[in-house]
Amino acid sequence: MQSPQLNSGDQQNEIGGFLGWIEKSGNKLPDPVFLFLWLILGLVVISVVASLTGLSAAHPTAIDPATGNNVVIVASSLLSPDNIARLWIDMPTTFTHFHPLGYVLVVMLGAGVAERAGLFGTGMRAAARNRPKAVLTPIVVLAGMMGNLAADAAYVVLIPLAGIVFNAAGRHPIAGIAAAFAGVSGGFSANLLPGQLDALLFGITEASVETVFGDFSVNIAGNWFFIAAMTFIFLPVIWFVTDKIIEPRLGSFDPSLAAATGAGDESDQPLSDSERKGLAYAGWAGLAVVGLWIFFAFGPGTPLIDESAAAEAQFAPFYKSLVAGFFLLFLLAGWAYGKGAGTISDHRDLVGMMTGAMEDLAYYLVLAFTAAHFVAMFAWSDLGLILAVHGANFLSSTDLPASVLLALIILVSALLNLFVGSASAKWALIAPVMVPMLMLLGISPEMATAAYRVGDSATNIITPLMVYFPLILIFCQRWQNTFGLGSLVATMLPYSLALMIAGLAMTIGWVILDLPLGPGASVFLDSAATGIGSTPRG
Repeated sequence: MQSPQLNSGDQQNEIGGFLGWIEKSGNKLPDPVFLFLWLILGLVVISVVASLTGLSAAHPTAIDPATGNNVVIVASSLLSPDNIARLWIDMPTTFTHFHPLGYVLVVMLGAGVAERAGLFGTGMRAAARNRPKAVLTPIVVLAGMMGNLAADAAYVVLIPLAGIVFNAAGRHPIAGIAAAFAGVSGGFSANLLPGQLDALLFGITEASVETVFGDFSVNIAGNWFFIAAMTFIFLPVIWFVTDKIIEPRLGSFDPSLAAATGAGDESDQPLSDSERKGLAYAGWAGLAVVGLWIFFAFGPGTPLIDESAAAEAQFAPFYKSLVAGFFLLFLLAGWAYGKGAGTISDHRDLVGMMTGAMEDLAYYLVLAFTAAHFVAMFAWSDLGLILAVHGANFLSSTDLPASVLLALIILVSALLNLFVGSASAKWALIAPVMVPMLMLLGISPEMATAAYRVGDSATNIITPLMVYFPLILIFCQRWQNTFGLGSLVATMLPYSLALMIAGLAMTIGWVILDLPLGPGASVFLDSAATGIGSTPRG
């Protein structure tokens, strides 16, 4: 299989305006594989200069036992003997431990069977046939937001499926991918229910409070009302951007540019008897997998439920198991469909389809190799930590009302997100400074966490350093082989700006109205009860 073309060719329609300039400029960039190589070289130079100039920051939590002071983190040159040795010795580990790689390979092994057997195309055609096209967008967006309960599985399952759904409905598949990406990643913290992200972030928040104020209990459901409101606010925003800005800009879908299996427009073709039989078989197989997972969750020993954890965190093992669950679901449902529809005759066909799925990921593996090393080397340089600490310290030097200060925190979090992709890693770096700082100003740790989540979500969808960004590009190129890096950034930028504006407005309004963030969680601290914080300022 040839690697996808990442530079723009002849465009169907003339592209104009600011987004057109971004797209054309971005598509003039080198192939992303070489782009990451150039970024690595630039990072090496910056790390050497930062090391020579003594760029440093006090670590928020690490204490030097000899002095009792915070450990000073100095920028590390990537040309130091230790980092050179780490680069060459740990190269296999750096690649194989790249966070999204395992998720992608596991899920796509099963999804490749379902796709090649025809389950995806037939199932989506049956679901979308004669349905109003307009309702697809909010359904896809809401599914993406709720899919965050499944963590990274949402990226490798829901987003490519959204392209198939839109195509089956006669709409542009890349518009479906963009809407799903905006829901999953741009609405990363928006959800109707607390999940493992809440447990993860609030665990860091609580630890950050305790480093300064001692024993302190943070409410793990302390953002429940806030993230539920985000869902209802972000959904119409993403819906509007998709239907009124992105899809009109994409124009009509040209199937001749598609490389995906079954990418042509088949939305008007009725189902054959064999296809209906295959869907029935797939349905029974899917029910069997769902039943198996329910048994694992609630059966003897409850292996997928952590009964010793807090109520909000008990389902964390279940959520983490969904990657394997989706693999088994797609594999068995695809196999069952193929047997019923006649597209799979024996086990050799099954193995061939799984092999074909891995062949489709060949380019992604090459791209992941360079991306993994850039992300790892950025961490080795300690530049991410230093940038995060200095950004938080800048906020602490201001004397602003709470609503404005929290708005600045959202903007700083959004900016840092362009360089440090992991939500938990970034929060672990800045929370030990930011949370106590805000508490001294009378702002609750739950509100600090909520503001961080707004900023962290909005720029996820426009930074190529986000670990799943290259994978989303591959999904788009399966439908339009001229779709480049600049095309993806230009497509997602309107979502990012709209979500940022909506998130800022929501947060400022929430603070001014002093609404509860969740059960027992408020915007401001009760200084009389806690002994922490000054008089709150709106």
